[in-house]
Amino acid sequence: MSIKIITDRCTGCKLCIKVCPFGALEVVEKKAIIEMARCNLCGACVPACKFNAIELKKVMGPTRDLSSYKDVWVFCEQKKGVVQKVSWELLGEGGKLARKLGCDLCGVILGSDIDEAVKEIVDRGAKKVYVVDSPELKSYLDEPYTNVLVDLVKEYKPEIFLCGATTIGRSLISRVAVRINTGLTADCTGLDIDLDKRMLLQTRPAFGGNIMATIITPNHRPQMATVRHKVMKEADTDTSRKGEIIKKDYKKELFKSNTRILDVVEELESTVNLTEADVIVSGGRGLGGPENFQLIRELAEVLCGAVGASRSAVDADWVSYSHQVGQTGKTVCPKIYIACGISGQIQHLIGMQSSDIIVAINKDPDAPIFNVATYGIVGDLFEIVPALTKHLRETLKR
Repeated sequence: MSIKIITDRCTGCKLCIKVCPFGALEVVEKKAIIEMARCNLCGACVPACKFNAIELKKVMGPTRDLSSYKDVWVFCEQKKGVVQKVSWELLGEGGKLARKLGCDLCGVILGSDIDEAVKEIVDRGAKKVYVVDSPELKSYLDEPYTNVLVDLVKEYKPEIFLCGATTIGRSLISRVAVRINTGLTADCTGLDIDLDKRMLLQTRPAFGGNIMATIITPNHRPQMATVRHKVMKEADTDTSRKGEIIKKDYKKELFKSNTRILDVVEELESTVNLTEADVIVSGGRGLGGPENFQLIRELAEVLCGAVGASRSAVDADWVSYSHQVGQTGKTVCPKIYIACGISGQIQHLIGMQSSDIIVAINKDPDAPIFNVATYGIVGDLFEIVPALTKHLRETLKR
């Protein structure tokens, strides 16, 4: 897009200044001037000008040949040779997309000593697996992983490229999208295909979850999206499946990085991993302080569950970010979710409302959390949670 002031028509009336949301306009010597560093090309000023003195044009670049792009790719994130479960979810959803488009589902994996992982990707339905196995890729680093993926995309031209919305996925795939000059939709909760135009329909929450936006990439390929964990069904395993393994070797220069890993310190928790848990007990601002999270940990331990938290509890430094559930934390889908002292703002609900059973404990009967709760307990959590923990401990021992 390009925008300009037609000075012969401009009268300096300042109507455009009043409607510009970015403060990008000013009038100098009775003529409007656009400060391009601030202008977002939103076009709000165009209809406001009664003298047609502002011109907004779409500048068409060179047309890409999109017909050369094919197949659905899934980046299979691995840690110590173990593929992360979000990748199985993406292979399940990617398989549906590939069948609609009449193309192949392909996995992409980078790492070191990953032969077992490659076989498992085939078992999960990938017709092709692109493999880059090198000691330099044992641990994730932004630059070498990005360089390798960019080269793979440029050589094989996938039509769609999906990645998990994990810490690594968000860091990696955005860099790839910029390098290959295409669009990227983050944190999708739904994917579909417009068959007439072969476009990926990428659905994600917007405006704090108040609306669901469907985003398309009509003029660039590949169409890229990150998808949240636990929102899609995992691909089935079938050990009889066969797939083509495409191993690629690259020069050492491609693996160069300005950073290096000195050490990896695993977070030690007595409870299970948050995103994999069947039971999650979460605490919010209603706990009043970090020392009271012990109530949450005790209940989670009795239920062999994980400890979660609202953003307000994390922002207050009562518990680490790795426990945060919600729009800016983790999306979870346990069998049972127990929310203690959590009011239920939309940002939190986005991350847990797909749970099979939601139990809400809050002293405010009008708290929004009760609108999504399967069971609600109105009362003082400092009385209810210890009593619940004691009763469950005695009951489960029988």
